[in-house]
Parts: sequence; structure tokens; C-alpha cells
Amino acid sequence: MNDIALRSRTEQLIALEALYGAKNYKPLDVVLTRGEGVYVWDVDGRRYLDCLSAYSAVNQGHCHPKILEAMVEQAGRLTLTSRAFRNDQLAPFYEELCALTHSTKVLPMNSGAEAVESALKVARKWGYEVKGVPADQAEIIVAADNFHGRTVAIVGFSTDPGSRSGFGPFAPGFKVVPYGDARALEAAITPNTVAFLVEPIQGEAGVIIPPAGYLKAARELCTRHNVILILDEIQTGLGRTGKLLAEEHEGIEADLTLIGKALSGGFYPVSAVLSNSEVMGVLHPGEHGSTFGGNPLACAVARAALKVLVEEGMIDNAARIGARLQASLAAIDAPRVKEVRGRGLMLAVELHPDAGGARRVCEGLQARGLLAKETHDHTIRIAPPLILTADQADWIVEQFAAALQ
Repeated sequence: MNDIALRSRTEQLIALEALYGAKNYKPLDVVLTRGEGVYVWDVDGRRYLDCLSAYSAVNQGHCHPKILEAMVEQAGRLTLTSRAFRNDQLAPFYEELCALTHSTKVLPMNSGAEAVESALKVARKWGYEVKGVPADQAEIIVAADNFHGRTVAIVGFSTDPGSRSGFGPFAPGFKVVPYGDARALEAAITPNTVAFLVEPIQGEAGVIIPPAGYLKAARELCTRHNVILILDEIQTGLGRTGKLLAEEHEGIEADLTLIGKALSGGFYPVSAVLSNSEVMGVLHPGEHGSTFGGNPLACAVARAALKVLVEEGMIDNAARIGARLQASLAAIDAPRVKEVRGRGLMLAVELHPDAGGARRVCEGLQARGLLAKETHDHTIRIAPPLILTADQADWIVEQFAAALQ
């Protein structure tokens, strides 16, 4: 008899995944089959509180009924036309998204990486056609320890060896400066600089929050030197930090703002580049596009996802419950913990390097019915859906207190 057939259902599925799948992920050994609200269930029927939210793609909670209803209804009417034709969901999506974010132009795409790539193309084209940078000399400044996606161009300006090594040669035209250092940014700007691309909070790096005033200083420098400020809000946006967009914490507006993940509430790949007429106006028909970008199913889902985010008070809840959760985690008496940091419901617990590693703590949390994920060996990210209640937040703290002991 086949050895795999003798195992439990969980073991069978893990074995089949190892046998047939590319080994580019190292997930926890839990096999999920259902989700509702802040909870998910594995194939053996055990319930877990999800503290990752699919890297903030499920801000509205798993399988939100109103988003599901919009998806099912639209899927029965029209799913895809390509942008060769118009559809009746795209214009309302544009209108509602611009009204919510105070933008004037939207470029719809699918994944976060596509939004980043689109912004890089727009910035370069703006540099040549508006700023007057000599052909093929455009420079874009990025921050060290960034994470903007997995395409060849993007990993080319990553400083993470795991993301970058073995994938060259890379596209030129990028400069790396320390994150949170406005003086280093100013020193790197030249007449050929067209954009500065940065995360308001670095998620993959371990929820790294820059010094107060950094984003405001970056905005002022970009304005003074005629440089486009691109904020990657794919993780931080749409309520995660307790504001609709994280840029609001410092009262600034980017020239290009990138959103994705929670733009669909986890139902469908949807992303967007938000901008103004001057910058986005450099694109003309045939110069950029996507077969699926702006499709009616994506637009209908995104419209519903945005509506419930606002109407159900999820953004304010993220600010209120996030502050409670952060304070309670920081109060845990655990010598292994180096720091608790975050904003809203985008939090991290960093362990001392000699504390045995964050993976072991995540496995201990899994055994207690809580799913979280380590990043960079010593940090545990905590990003539950924005519908988290006070009682659920307190339960999370109890599990961390036990696992950290």
C-alpha cells in the first residue's frame, strides 16, 4: 500500500505538497480548509485565530459575507472582458476609490508586485517626458531592507540575500539608502533622480517603523528636488495601521500610492496605483496594460471590500484594539523579548538573538490555537483581521505569554 495513504489527512497533504510542489516556502505544518472572521480551521477540525491575515490581504476577515455576495453575483454576470472593451464596474470602482483616498487617477492591476512595477515605469517615463532626464539615465532611490515583491527588477534592488542571490543580472538605475535616514536620502538625490520608493512601515523586514517626521521630511525633499514620492502601502494601507493609509500618520500625500492585498478582502488578486493627472498622464494607449487588470469581477469585489472596511468601522477598530494589544504584549514579563513594536494592528514581537528563534515560538502558538509567522529568524509578526475584538486581543496576549515562557 502507498505509504502516503497510511498517514493522517494532514500528513497526506503535506507529503503530497512536498512531492509535487516547488520548495520556495516553509509554512507551518497546518493544513487549512475553512475560514470565517478571525478564525480558520484545519482539515482535522481544529480552530485557530489567524494572526497573519494572509500578510494583511484579509483585513476584513475571512470570507466576509458581503464581499462574498458581491463576488458571486458578479461572477454570474461577467468576469472578464480585457481592457479592449469597457465594463460597467470599472468606472464606479475608479470613482469610489478616488473619493475614499483623495486621488484623481487610478491604474488598476492584479498583484502588489505588478503595482510596484507599474509605478517604476510611470516614474521613469515622467522623468524623461516631464522632468527632462536624459534618455535611459533615470535613477530611483529605494530603502535598505525593503520588500516590494519578487520580480527580477524588484529583487535587483533588494538588500536581502535570500531574495536577491542567484537571480542576476539585474536592471540598473536604482540606489539604496538607509531606511529612516532623511539626510542619506537628500545626499543620494541627483538631477537624474526621478523617484523615491519606500514603505511607510517595513513589513517583511520585521515591522520597522521609521523615526517620527521621516516621511514628512521625505515628502519635503521630493517636492524640493522635483522627485516623485512613491509609497508602497500594499501591506500598510487600507486600515492596517489604524488609518486608511499609513501616510496619514504624518499628514502627507504621495505622488504615487500603491495598494493591494486587502483591496479585495482576500477574495481575488486586485491592486492599484493611485496618483494625479500630471504623473499618470504620461501613460498613453498601448504603453502599459494587463489582461486581468480592471476586470469586472475584480472591480466588483474591490468595491464591496472597500465599502465594508469603512461602513463597519474596521479602521477605527484597528487603531483602538491595536493599541490595547500592543500595550498588553509589551507588559508580558518574558526575558526572551527584546522589543514589541507596531502601529494599529501591524505589530511585531522581536526576540533576543539567543532566545532560540521565532519559529519555535510560532510552533508553540500553533499548538495553542494561534497562527503567526516568523520573519528574519527573531521576529514574530502579528496582524490579525481588523475585526478583532477586545476579548480576542486579550486571548492572543495570554497565548503569547504562555508560549514565550
